[in-house]
Amino acid sequence: MAATPSTPASSTPASSTPAPRASRRRGPIGTGTKGPLGDSVSQHRTSSGDPIVVRRTARRKTGLAAFWENGQAVIAVPARLSLEDEQYWVPYMVAKLERSHAQRPVPASDHALLQRSFDLSETYLGSRARPESVRWVKNQNGRWGSATPARRTIRISHHVQGMPEWVLDYVLLHELAHLIHPNHSRAFWAELASYPKLETAKAFLQGASFAASRNIAGMAQGMDEEPGDENDDATGEGATEIHN
Repeated sequence: MAATPSTPASSTPASSTPAPRASRRRGPIGTGTKGPLGDSVSQHRTSSGDPIVVRRTARRKTGLAAFWENGQAVIAVPARLSLEDEQYWVPYMVAKLERSHAQRPVPASDHALLQRSFDLSETYLGSRARPESVRWVKNQNGRWGSATPARRTIRISHHVQGMPEWVLDYVLLHELAHLIHPNHSRAFWAELASYPKLETAKAFLQGASFAASRNIAGMAQGMDEEPGDENDDATGEGATEIHN
């Protein structure tokens, strides 16, 4: 169902998730303006400026839920939650969602990195990219990640570990897409088009590359260095990489 804009309204909380005492609603829930069933786009935004989907359904009787769906914040609310109630609860739930998301640890082990890759492949690539191994490496100072399609192996630079989770996801997706298209063709970029933070992540890495070029040797190479120029185990026929 296509998302439609929600109507702005004043702030009030719902009863199913306790709010700060000073913000509790005095009247019963559901006495304000009725909201549209299905998905609607809130007037509020995430901290990064991305849109938020409010999913109002008659099947949900009480309680609110916040989760990420294909990289987008979704707040599921009961049908009786009015637009006035929504004005309080959407930013409240999104703030909680972003806090929990920020606290999710970056996969520390190679096994966790492989599992994250499987999840991303299922979500964005229809599970068509199934790597044999995905691992962190410390000998990639000239690229954020690299892949060898013939072996279905992926290596991610340890420099990515300190970056936001959505940047790591982009780097993983970039390499996963190389398991399908061992080049940077239109078909390759089409595979990544559904990732909601594609351009933001690319811009983040470009900025990181600019900064790193001042103090880390070899980190300012081009995005499209040809395979075979590596100084690590990414060498070999069909090797591809994402450079900074």
